[in-house]
Amino acid sequence: MNYAADLDAIREAAGRIARYAHRTPVMTCQTIDRLAGRSLFFKCEHLQKVGAFKFRGACNAIFKLADDVARKGVVTHSSGNHGQALALAARLRGIAAHVIMPNNAPPVKKRAVLDYGARVIECEPVLVAREAAAERVLAETGATLIPPYNHPDIIAGQGTAMLELFEQVADLDAVIAPVGGGGLISGTALAARELNPKLRVFAGEPQGADDAYRSKQAGKLIPQTGPKTIADGLLTSLGELTWPVVRDLVEEVVTVEEAAIVQAMRLAWERAKLLIEPSAAVALAAALSDRFKGLAGIDKVGIILSGGNTNLDKLPW
Repeated sequence: MNYAADLDAIREAAGRIARYAHRTPVMTCQTIDRLAGRSLFFKCEHLQKVGAFKFRGACNAIFKLADDVARKGVVTHSSGNHGQALALAARLRGIAAHVIMPNNAPPVKKRAVLDYGARVIECEPVLVAREAAAERVLAETGATLIPPYNHPDIIAGQGTAMLELFEQVADLDAVIAPVGGGGLISGTALAARELNPKLRVFAGEPQGADDAYRSKQAGKLIPQTGPKTIADGLLTSLGELTWPVVRDLVEEVVTVEEAAIVQAMRLAWERAKLLIEPSAAVALAAALSDRFKGLAGIDKVGIILSGGNTNLDKLPW
């Protein structure tokens, strides 16, 4: 089956963003390894520009635009990390960015979008309101819509994190990434299936926003409705481009409770000194879950820590 991206597209994206994006480090922690019963290798995307993996996809999408198209600017709707990423990538290319954000987005993320020079348009925190606002801005400006995850160039860009991890750590048995809209897990799975077909790909998801888990169980895409989780970056539904990848190439979606997310986040801060946000902690919580610990034949696990944009005024503990 043809998916939204392949290894060639991911490698092209890596070349396109190389001069702009960080090659993030991989870290380890013996204490967390003992708790997991395995060796964990943390791909530190919280140290990426804008504090999240999202810069990879946004940068790839923006720098792939033709000059005459880019000149009119770009539009997106985002709870924060993608908005920041698009704002910075647009600034680097010298074009305008318009970011629709839900009015309950963390203040730290809204401030960052503004600091990168983008225009922020607030809306109600539901998908239909975000999409309606985006359509209005597109009509006003003639700009190009670059969605947070459901876009081939976004998916290819996110896959570059797995490309780097593959080069940094040999012989991984499995990789875990958090899943919300599915851009990161799709890019990860698409890179992995060609780099090492034996690599097992897992997604971590909050129980309070478990549309990917329910979709996998049902064998069909089930939209997210009324999500409730501290992992504010994982509130969106899978898209028509990301769902087939999750359906076919992700072995299992491991869901975790809110308390486990907070515990994993605190563990990463205290013991590994990895200052991640709740959405990133979901992947670690999945690795520490009884469900994942019970899987045989897995000794070395890559964990993609998706971001570090935490509201320091409202830490969950």
